[in-house]
Amino acid sequence: MKAHHLICLSAVHFLFIPPVLSQNLDNTFDISSESQIVEETIRNSIGWAKNKDIALLYSVIANDTNYIEVDPDKNIVKGFQEFRKAESFWMSPDFKAIRYEIKELKLNFAKTGNVAWFFCILDDINEWKGQPANWENTRWTGVLEKRNNRWQIVQMHFSFAAD
Repeated sequence: MKAHHLICLSAVHFLFIPPVLSQNLDNTFDISSESQIVEETIRNSIGWAKNKDIALLYSVIANDTNYIEVDPDKNIVKGFQEFRKAESFWMSPDFKAIRYEIKELKLNFAKTGNVAWFFCILDDINEWKGQPANWENTRWTGVLEKRNNRWQIVQMHFSFAAD
């Protein structure tokens, strides 16, 4: 009976280990360091707009046909070339990034250490021709891959909660 309880307790304990801590059993993956780099990559994918640093944006987005993004207006962007079409909007003098805030950021990593996914709430405060053009309390999820030793976003999805 005691062995049965020990097996059950071990199974229960295993189920409740936080996934980020149990992902990489070979000890070659520095979760703290990689988390900081992934968070910086996520922040750069929004924060680039303040100074219109398009090179920074393009350095954190996968530059291939597999990139995909879904926005709250149900627009689906497929591939990097399609993504670049928004450049005329972002780089317009009529567009001004004011500030952004990322709340409740949650990161997870694959066992291999080369894929990460995230969830957060985003406030992206902007102006278009002097008028508010904001995404507030936006649910934001995404997937990143580590390519050539750099984290890049390969998929993003933005949505607003229906009240």
